[in-house]
Amino acid sequence: MVLTNATCTCRCKGVLGLLLVAGWAGPSGWCSGAAPAAACHPERILVMPRPGVSIHSLNAFHAACGRQVLRTYPGLGSLQLVGLRKADRSGSAQAYSGQQLSEALAAYRASGLVAWAEPDYLARAAAVLPNDPYFQNGTQWWLNNYGQNGGVPDADLDAPEAWDVRRSAAAVVVAIVDSGLRSTHEDLAANLWRNPRDGTPGFNALTGRHDPWDDNGHGTHLAGIIGAVADNSRGIAGLAWQVQLMPCKFLDASGNGYYSDAIACIEFARTNGAHILNLSWTGTEFSLALSNALRAAQADGLLIVAAAGNDSANTDRLPVYPACFALNNLVAVAASTRTDEVWASSNYGAASVHLFAPGAAIYSTSASSDAAYQNRNGTSMAAAMATGALTLLRQHLPQAPASDLIAHLLWAVDQRPVFIGKCRSGGRLNVRKALDRPGLALRPSSAGCQARVTGPSGHAYVLSVSSNLSSWTPLLTNTTGPTGEWVFEDRAAVGVPIRFYRAVPGP
Repeated sequence: MVLTNATCTCRCKGVLGLLLVAGWAGPSGWCSGAAPAAACHPERILVMPRPGVSIHSLNAFHAACGRQVLRTYPGLGSLQLVGLRKADRSGSAQAYSGQQLSEALAAYRASGLVAWAEPDYLARAAAVLPNDPYFQNGTQWWLNNYGQNGGVPDADLDAPEAWDVRRSAAAVVVAIVDSGLRSTHEDLAANLWRNPRDGTPGFNALTGRHDPWDDNGHGTHLAGIIGAVADNSRGIAGLAWQVQLMPCKFLDASGNGYYSDAIACIEFARTNGAHILNLSWTGTEFSLALSNALRAAQADGLLIVAAAGNDSANTDRLPVYPACFALNNLVAVAASTRTDEVWASSNYGAASVHLFAPGAAIYSTSASSDAAYQNRNGTSMAAAMATGALTLLRQHLPQAPASDLIAHLLWAVDQRPVFIGKCRSGGRLNVRKALDRPGLALRPSSAGCQARVTGPSGHAYVLSVSSNLSSWTPLLTNTTGPTGEWVFEDRAAVGVPIRFYRAVPGP
């Protein structure tokens, strides 16, 4: 099941005990006879001198070919980085083609002077960085916190690493049941849901029409967190770069509304194709009518994200709704800060709150003009963070039931002592961990049990082993190469009747 830990059972014996690069076929297996398929430096290669060969003979070969040793690694068997560019009679360097690079590799392999030769492969940061100004200048600390403005490094959602796995959720419809949305905003208009029947943008329960214009600003702010258009050189980046934002208005200009109007919005969303409900509001009274509306949404497979509330209260004792409805498709979210602390006004609850997410000093879209942005605080913002994460997850695993996606999200939190006892998961949302679940395939080998870990190129994963599924011992942390995989053979599996393995995102 893809939503549980990537845990497998392997009955195996014997192991080579070596870390192998998947696809390794010996020296002749690299880029032979054609331009390299993988991205690499066009004019540099790495060569390993053959044991017993004089380094002077190898250097003479370099010179005869008009090549130059750029760097030597004495601690690695005198591994050499060799530059391939030649100079013509005018002294100008001649660029190499891919075919010439392959020919150079073949010549070195055929020389008898090297144990192997390979391209100088390209590595890329496991991250995607949009050009939106307030992401670039560090204002959106919750997406990428490197300690700016008094923050704690990595007290964030690991968004750039998450975006390397999934950043678009164009097929997902998110209903923001709130104060409406400024549909003409420069960072939201392109991601606005339109009713396929008549092109209208949502629903306004206060007027009974399809004109959910935001006269408060709360809903517009949430929309930016969830799905502001990213990489458009404007404003901010939403967690989902592409998404369909369905505004459903029931809160008035003062931010107040009634359950009946909220139910009308929920019903509109449920019957018009919404996949996720963002409910960033609270009431203190239990309502059978509201509960029934959300149970109907549950029956239709919708995800529900609710704000825990801003009263510094324990909602296990003083429940608020809809956050405290006992529904397996609902996640209640409390607010954390840029220093990975509980935001002072956030509600909490070891049983009634699922996780924390950034909710203090959150800069997002404003309803005051088409190019306006503002800071807001609250569990409303934290709920929008979780909604954005579930939006990407819903696109990534479209067939998974809502309860499994929520379990997926809670498994992936960054646990911190300050959150333990304040929420079910004991942690703060991490979008990268939620999305970046590695593949794990096991097979018995001639010597034992071989584990193949797969994921996006350049991502780190930890392979662990257990005999009882309760205590896990890390075997190896490694980073996927250009092929997006690595292979490990477990020496300790020799003679062991059964072992369980799992792979999880690395640090």
